[in-house]
Amino acid sequence: MSILELSVRAVIVCSVTAAATPGPRRGRGGPSFSDATPAEVRAALIPEEAAEFDQQWREVMARAIERLDLSEVLATLESWRRVARLTAVTGPEAHRAMYRRAAARLAREEIPADEPLPRIKARLGL
Repeated sequence: MSILELSVRAVIVCSVTAAATPGPRRGRGGPSFSDATPAEVRAALIPEEAAEFDQQWREVMARAIERLDLSEVLATLESWRRVARLTAVTGPEAHRAMYRRAAARLAREEIPADEPLPRIKARLGL
């Protein structure tokens, strides 16, 4: 795991709060997305990430059809389940702010509040 990935994960972990938000199933620390369907995951995402999810989902599904192998589909779904849970627990604005804080720490400078999320994620290598 690279320093960048560790830094982003550390910021993500520090950003999670106990805020209650509706989700597929309730767990001790908020909604559980452990068995959420792709539609449930997508519904929990912020619009910017829903578009990203749609693109990735179509790509991995197309490869699965060609290869007759669902392993990449399942890995992609699991990855997005984590994003959906973070979004549901923290809320949309706090989720966006988490990316800004991570980028600011890596760049050692403030990130404008109006900077588009795709650009912020590009700064993070995501």
